Amino acid sequence: MKITETKLKGCFIIEPRVFEDERGYFFESFNHKAFCEAIGQQVNFVQDNQSYSTRGVLRGLHFQKGEHAQAKLVNVIKGSVLDVAVDLRKGSKTYGQHVSVELTAENKKQLFVPRGFAHGFVVLSESAHFFYKCDNYYNKNSEGGIRYDDASLNIDWQFSGEINISSKDMGLPFLRH
Repeated sequence: MKITETKLKGCFIIEPRVFEDERGYFFESFNHKAFCEAIGQQVNFVQDNQSYSTRGVLRGLHFQKGEHAQAKLVNVIKGSVLDVAVDLRKGSKTYGQHVSVELTAENKKQLFVPRGFAHGFVVLSESAHFFYKCDNYYNKNSEGGIRYDDASLNIDWQFSGEINISSKDMGLPFLRH
């Protein structure tokens, strides 16, 4: 597996080694020991989540606060999304900056989003099956988020159609630098 740290410290793009032949393909999607060694920290995932969304659905930007903060390892099983992570760590040199990566069933890339980041994605294909691991359990009272269209973040969602976003996500606050 190839692991590349993004411009945001602690946020990594993971590209598995894929073995293909006329029958199909095989790859190791997660190896705890290799993953922790590559990112230089111990992460113990405790919850797996999946979502299904159609073209133009934007989910985010979400995070969990305080003791319920979560690191996530995200990927797409079917379809294509633009995945975005925003650094919200106070005191970080990259506070308020973001990284985006296209995750597809074909490229099999994953993004590791550490604790202290907001996360979201928009579906670029007709539909997408999104899968992610979390290192902490979800807690409704610790939900947080930032508006996807916050001008201070300057995120290019690389989507030219109509965005489909929940009223809950439209009600999220803007980031105040």
